[in-house]
Amino acid sequence: MGLNGSELLGRFRRYREFPSACRNVTALSSKALTAVILNHARFGRLSKAVSILFDSFAPFHFSVYEHLFRICAWNRAIVEIRKLESSLVTFYPDPPVFLLNRAIESYGKCGCLEDAKELFDEMPRRNVGSWNAIITAFSRKLHPEDAILMFSRMIGDGVYAKEVTFASVLASCGDVLELWLSRQVHGHILKYGFVGNVILESSLVDVYGKCGAMHDARKMFDDIENPNAVSWNVIVRRYLEIGDGKEAVTMFSKMIRMKARPMNFTISNAIVACSSFGGLKEAIQIHGFAIKMDAVEDDVVSSTLIGMYAKCGDHESARRLFEMPCSKDLVAYTSLVSAYAMSGKISEAREIFDGMPERNVVSWNVMLAGYTRLGKWDKALDLVIQMRNRTQEINQYTLCLILKICAATPDVELGKQVHGYAYRHCFHSSLFVSNALLDMYGKCGTLNWTRRWFYEMSNFRNNVSWNALLMSFSRHGLSEATIMAFPKMLGETTPSRYTFATLLVACANIHALYMGKQIHAYMFRNGYDFDIVITGALVDMYSKCHCIAYAIRVFIASPSKDVVLFNSMIMGCAYNGMGEKVFKLFDCMEDEGITPDHVTFLGILRGCVSEGQIELGRKYFELMCSDEYQLMPWLEHYSLMIELYGLHGFMEELALLLKTMPFQPSEKSISKVVDFRIKRKRCQLGEWIVEIP
Repeated sequence: MGLNGSELLGRFRRYREFPSACRNVTALSSKALTAVILNHARFGRLSKAVSILFDSFAPFHFSVYEHLFRICAWNRAIVEIRKLESSLVTFYPDPPVFLLNRAIESYGKCGCLEDAKELFDEMPRRNVGSWNAIITAFSRKLHPEDAILMFSRMIGDGVYAKEVTFASVLASCGDVLELWLSRQVHGHILKYGFVGNVILESSLVDVYGKCGAMHDARKMFDDIENPNAVSWNVIVRRYLEIGDGKEAVTMFSKMIRMKARPMNFTISNAIVACSSFGGLKEAIQIHGFAIKMDAVEDDVVSSTLIGMYAKCGDHESARRLFEMPCSKDLVAYTSLVSAYAMSGKISEAREIFDGMPERNVVSWNVMLAGYTRLGKWDKALDLVIQMRNRTQEINQYTLCLILKICAATPDVELGKQVHGYAYRHCFHSSLFVSNALLDMYGKCGTLNWTRRWFYEMSNFRNNVSWNALLMSFSRHGLSEATIMAFPKMLGETTPSRYTFATLLVACANIHALYMGKQIHAYMFRNGYDFDIVITGALVDMYSKCHCIAYAIRVFIASPSKDVVLFNSMIMGCAYNGMGEKVFKLFDCMEDEGITPDHVTFLGILRGCVSEGQIELGRKYFELMCSDEYQLMPWLEHYSLMIELYGLHGFMEELALLLKTMPFQPSEKSISKVVDFRIKRKRCQLGEWIVEIP
């Protein structure tokens, strides 16, 4: 509770020792004192009101305590809340449950969760309101695990949950992405007969969307009989977050057709959705609707419109909106800088940034993010120095951007300085910053520091942390260590598709076919999407493990194919001596309208070498350089042509190729030429070798 046992005992003794004449105040004086307390509270003198009550040796009516608890919670007056609790338990050894519930709620709103939990645990009796109060307190103050745990205790004790309880626990499930538990809560909602409650139904849409189960979220939304503005905002937002901007706009349009009035946040989300797929036409229509709704005056909507026009390439409209009297504020400036920077117009972004009358940490961050996105590391570092000279405002996003610069440069010493700054200013406890540090150490090649920091993060690692460690192992060629870390990762967190891409590359490097099959099966059993990146990694792994039949099966099963996936299959067939299959894949690639690149021709020439197709190899080499593809051959292409001509005795063609090469061949190619000369006894090749500097 707010005060310890000895303080409460001393206060109670004072009350008992006080003369009975003073304790037995008349009803008139009690009412008068209550009026004084309430009058002080009404005019904002909350501390004075509570002090009078606390110093009084007379009990007050329960309604006075309830009223003051509510005001204190609203004003986040933690000291006054503790005084109220002390007075309450002094005069009423067995206070009513509803007042203790108000105290728990007040502690929760002030963020004093330890006080709330202690009071809850000491309550001799509890009702559903007590459980609601403590669960809501944990949920609102971003302690979702504790909220979920208390809900489990509540259900275990057989307490009948109310709507507010379910709303709080669903929010907590969304915070920790607990899809399975969300389904269990959904079942309890149906069991308790809360079907048709639009607040709970909207909460279910929200949590399913956050957990990535958009099919369930949409089904739940379609079951809402009369969705309100919050319901529509949730479904639009969730589609936007999973990258389906078109469906987000479709839902917004449906909302308008149903005569529902959107919130400004919903309009803003719909505009951002248009930006995600370049839907300028749709965005202009939403802009017109926003004008009719008088929503353009809202800072969020106007700044979103500015960003949308800039991202869609209509910089004139963006600038015109920006120049409007109601738009030219800090948010609008920052939005325009961000839009220009993210669309690659970094010079224009910097010009606007330099002209800002004031800046905040977000303004600095968006300009810095623009430089890092384009790989302009020197300018990014200059901006960091300028930022440090102009402002002391630095947040976790700033540190992550600086660490990104350190990783790309790479500059581990600067990274260590940033690490020290993060420690001194308590940013190291941020998972966002900790993962950025882990990534920086890994990309700078300091494996020992990577491991050390990873183990220091043991209490708050997630799958991003593990992915960074696995990538660090992979960069150092530690494929076995990468694979061995996977079971440990499963004991701590859920892997992502990036995890599997790294693991499959490791399996391919050491020809670990059995482990590669296990990873493939794990993904299949657990319902992971086999996107084009994972499919390419599987094809590459099976090919390098000489299990080409599996590679072909995975390739054929892929619903969509790009040049990278075709390259993986072509290189796999070439690697396994299936030259004829390589040529068929190239024809299929052209039929599907996919343009080959340098890697494609490497695979084709490798297939020509394995099949002894001299003329076909010459044809593809010339095709590569033709006006149709306009690809300048790499040294690797010339090396394959040297091997093709030399192996099959085409020495004149080889001599001509060597003389016309635009650059010096590799040592390996020179060694092969020497072998070909000895085998074929061609002196002119010896003269060419002597002439090499």
